[in-house]
Amino acid sequence: MQISNPDWLTPQFVYITLSAVVAVLIWIECSMLKRSDGKLPKSALFKFSSFADTAWFFVSTIALYAIDLAPLAVAVPAAYGIYTVFGWIYGTRLLKRKGIPDSPADLVVPVKYIAYSQSFALIFFALCLLVLASPWLPIAS
Repeated sequence: MQISNPDWLTPQFVYITLSAVVAVLIWIECSMLKRSDGKLPKSALFKFSSFADTAWFFVSTIALYAIDLAPLAVAVPAAYGIYTVFGWIYGTRLLKRKGIPDSPADLVVPVKYIAYSQSFALIFFALCLLVLASPWLPIAS
């Protein structure tokens, strides 16, 4: 007996939905960093969120080529890739100004980088919702 998938359960839907979850995880990660004044929290949720945030760059790169995305949906992996690459550059520049610490325990994430990531999380989440809602919106395909 074969279980059939609903018509709406497509690879694009799964990827965009999980991208929205990653946006929420980035927001939570930034909130935790704010509460700890930029010091890396030792919680399991923070570690999971950081891992998911980093891994999603590679998932997004693969999704860009492996999933048949609608034109509007292409913006999701493209935006995530741009955020990640510019985040690495921006974060490195901010850390160089204060000096790169010898160990991760001494690392203090700059407030500007936390704001950058949290702003992206908000906009990225809205983009994911827009893409998910686009089949029902009166926009040109």
